[in-house]
Amino acid sequence: MARVMLIEDDPSVREGLRLSLSRHGHEVDVARTGEDGLRQLLAAPADIVVLDLMLPGIDGFEVCRRIRAGGPTPIVMLTARGDDLDVVSGLEAGADDYVIKPVRPRVLEARIRAVLRRGGPATEAGTETEMGPASGQEIHGDLTIDRGALTVSKGDVPITLPPMELRLLLELSAAYRQVFSRQQLLESVWELDFLGDSRLVDACVQRLRTKIEDVPSKPRYIQTVRGFGYRFGPL
Repeated sequence: MARVMLIEDDPSVREGLRLSLSRHGHEVDVARTGEDGLRQLLAAPADIVVLDLMLPGIDGFEVCRRIRAGGPTPIVMLTARGDDLDVVSGLEAGADDYVIKPVRPRVLEARIRAVLRRGGPATEAGTETEMGPASGQEIHGDLTIDRGALTVSKGDVPITLPPMELRLLLELSAAYRQVFSRQQLLESVWELDFLGDSRLVDACVQRLRTKIEDVPSKPRYIQTVRGFGYRFGPL
């Protein structure tokens, strides 16, 4: 099970989720404010953060940005509304997934398990790429992907990617120039086998482009196929 950092200001929601997550075997740290949560994460890093967006003091969007700037810790955000602006803003800030309040503990637990699984390898390499015979590295232009070590670098500079962004990159690059619909990516990367939210895919692509592309608005690696989805290449 995982070490979970739960940042939620409502005491009844916080205690209910703490008890539920603990019953599922997780070790749960709790915080009432974003400031307190960030301090606790510095002292004792978590495997995943469950983060309410509406917090006193610094809000959940800013907390999300600060956590993401510090490393790849997965984040599931809690939002009181399925409002497009809240959801998109949270995803753009770096959240990996979201759950709408009132939270059903079984749904949250399923999302936590799915997000944590995304840190593993997505697929076997099968691209038309230059492969290092010993290391198993793939070279795509300036981008080097090592599926065994789960590392990515651009030129000689390592790129740190959160699990969701890494898994998306592995999935797309494993099928060079193949077009994936958003629903296909939701099923293979997000493990959502129902009609999922395409905003998860679009926000993740946007964040990934800012890290691997020279000019995110003119991508070489992850290209949009209008009306359908995305593909890796041409470079």
